[in-house]
Amino acid sequence: MALALAGCGGGRQGGPDRVRLALDFTPNAAHAGIYGATQAGRDRARGVRLEIRQPSASTDSLKLLTTGRADLAILDIHDLGLARERGEDLVGVGALVQRPLAAVIAGRDVRRPRELEGRRVGVTGLPSDDAVLRSVVDGDGGRFARVRRVTIGFSAVPSLVARKVAAATAFWSVEGVTLRARGVPTHEFRVDDFGAPRYPELVVVTTRRELHAHRDTVARTLRALADGTRAALRDPAPVVQAIARAGQAETALVRSELAAIRPALSPPLALESRALNGWADFDVRFGILRRPPDVGRAFDTSLVP
Repeated sequence: MALALAGCGGGRQGGPDRVRLALDFTPNAAHAGIYGATQAGRDRARGVRLEIRQPSASTDSLKLLTTGRADLAILDIHDLGLARERGEDLVGVGALVQRPLAAVIAGRDVRRPRELEGRRVGVTGLPSDDAVLRSVVDGDGGRFARVRRVTIGFSAVPSLVARKVAAATAFWSVEGVTLRARGVPTHEFRVDDFGAPRYPELVVVTTRRELHAHRDTVARTLRALADGTRAALRDPAPVVQAIARAGQAETALVRSELAAIRPALSPPLALESRALNGWADFDVRFGILRRPPDVGRAFDTSLVP
């Protein structure tokens, strides 16, 4: 741990501070601010040098952070709540996006969520999936208990293409865009259109110990990410290319992802108390968390530029 802490905030006399940032998922347009920060020396202009760590599994960013192999991590906000409920003293310091990305994506013959009663719906197996599916189905007047849930992991796209399921929980900003690019007709039911509040789906997280030891470095990193987000919105082409290279994805697909998620990237990094309180209520009401989280402890909103 001591070595890990020395890696972040070691002082600016010898150059910019190294900051290891672990992604939550394969590089995609939600990470535009991160890759924008590494373009044209924007991170170094803020006195930091970002090192981006890509995950091999969805839980990698949390493991890297809690074991001291990353200084910051991108987490789904629900995973932050669950980690804190397990006793991990983690703190959200910024938000990559300003609305939920979760949705129930259905085939062309499902025109509204309540039509999923009696049909097979794919879920990844994450605790938040049932909450998203229940919110969407109940929000349309359907009965969640009558939906036939099957665990498909992160194979929403092939499962829907092959019609193995009538619908699947997924991110509209990634799987939704991919399905449209492949010409697959779908209906997209976003969770915040069916009862969920507009909470930030992906948040920048660190440990409380790291935050106390290197608060200035964390603050400068957030400024760099905000700079990167604004640059990506102003001139997306270089950021699209960087994400496509990092994720080994088609440039056209990343460009479409960024066009879809663009409205959710502003205001850059913002953490709004009303949205965070809405998230806390939602996660308890739909059973993701057992008890109301202490939002004031879970987030430090004072660092956002």
